[in-house]
Amino acid sequence: IFFLVATTINVDTGIGMTLPPKLKDNQEPPPVKDRNMLKVLVNSKGDVLIEEKPSSVNQVRKEVKKHVQNNGSNPDYAVNADKAVVSIKTAQQTPYDKYIDVLDEAWLAYFQMWDVAAQQRGYDDYDAFKNENPTDPGQKNAIRKKLPAQISIAEPGRGAGGGGSG
Repeated sequence: IFFLVATTINVDTGIGMTLPPKLKDNQEPPPVKDRNMLKVLVNSKGDVLIEEKPSSVNQVRKEVKKHVQNNGSNPDYAVNADKAVVSIKTAQQTPYDKYIDVLDEAWLAYFQMWDVAAQQRGYDDYDAFKNENPTDPGQKNAIRKKLPAQISIAEPGRGAGGGGSG
């Protein structure tokens, strides 16, 4: 009984993500134009492919920023930040640490863009902007509404190959 009372059990908390609202039973997911989706694949060997081209974890952040901040100028990237989606897909055998590295780089791209937007408003960074009006959610989330983080975690492929459709 002593061990049952005195032992602490670690609980895995997982990765904190905001999920989109649940669709109704007959409802199809909203369509996303190919141009507005940046496809990042991490295959079973841990290789990173961005838009089917060999790349590296270090390139993910730069490509996400280009994609989101494109404003329609380059036809290979999103029309605007509201429509920009970053799709991260893995294979079932993808090394977990590679997946986390890629996901972190995608999030860091957004954090850097939010910092720049806050600095343009006269703040040191996004946290300073956010903490200025903690009771006004409209003001607090103004930057995130302008640059929404839309990261899609695609279902892993079943094949042992590159993690294609599954």
